[in-house]
Amino acid sequence: MKLKDIYELAVNMGKACDVRGDSLELYLQGQRKQYDHLSQKQRELFDMEQLTNPYADTRILAGNREAYIKGVFCGIDVETPEIVLADRIKEKGAKVDLIIAHHPEGAAQAGLHEVMGVQEDLMVHAGVPVNVAEGIMSSRISEVQRGFMPLNHQRAVDAAKILEIPFMCVHSPADNLVHKFLQNLLRDNEYSTLENIMDILLEVPEYIAAAKQKAGPVILSGKPKNKAGKVFIKVTGGTGGPDSSIEKLADAGVGTFICMHMQNKLLELAKKFHINVIVAGHMASDSIGMNLFLDGLEQKDVDIITAAGLIRVSRNS
Repeated sequence: MKLKDIYELAVNMGKACDVRGDSLELYLQGQRKQYDHLSQKQRELFDMEQLTNPYADTRILAGNREAYIKGVFCGIDVETPEIVLADRIKEKGAKVDLIIAHHPEGAAQAGLHEVMGVQEDLMVHAGVPVNVAEGIMSSRISEVQRGFMPLNHQRAVDAAKILEIPFMCVHSPADNLVHKFLQNLLRDNEYSTLENIMDILLEVPEYIAAAKQKAGPVILSGKPKNKAGKVFIKVTGGTGGPDSSIEKLADAGVGTFICMHMQNKLLELAKKFHINVIVAGHMASDSIGMNLFLDGLEQKDVDIITAAGLIRVSRNS
């Protein structure tokens, strides 16, 4: 495969699982209208990927888009040490034509806040009024944008360029894949209590492996025998949502919140509003999403080496 084909595969897989469905095309049309109204100088600075790729946290960060890729090195968090590791194993004969990170680096990290709007759709699907969802997300998106501003986004990208190894990241598309995976998992299995949901999660190989590493699914709010009620799954949308989302989800009748991770303040609010919380596990959940994407590469005869927290499980057999 060419590098550009791998990138397009990631974006298209993400689109296919996106909760926004057909309205995703309206979002891209809005980007085009924005571009059309820019001055020539503004167009020179515009990220043209925004016209076809709705995921600002997924980009080719280094390398020739036309390069042929036969083997990839992939991890959850890939920074300079992992890039040096990839170069080292390449020296020892491993097939490494491309490095793929899950968590964004470079411009994709700086643009992470741009993908958070999908959380509005998640809340609307759970029963939160759209005007409320939009209102409470606005300040959180600004907060995340400010939080990333001081970071040195280009360190890993610079390392990849110096070592002349193509580098890309696949964030929201992989998160969309695990979101759909968990939706289908709960749809296809009967449950009534938190204990039942935990049993279902612990049939998934990535969660089993993580549990053995003391990083598997855990109930943080509620008791195993508690009724699950309406389940809200939040594993996509860039990063954690606003504190005020918890009360609005409780008002919408959500009984159980399933996520990759949760900040202490949100957890305390969940307990206050009697929402059960199951943290499925960060690296394990990210691994599921990346594995579903990597399976697509494997089907194209691309060799895969994994590290940096990625629990590789192939579903191709």
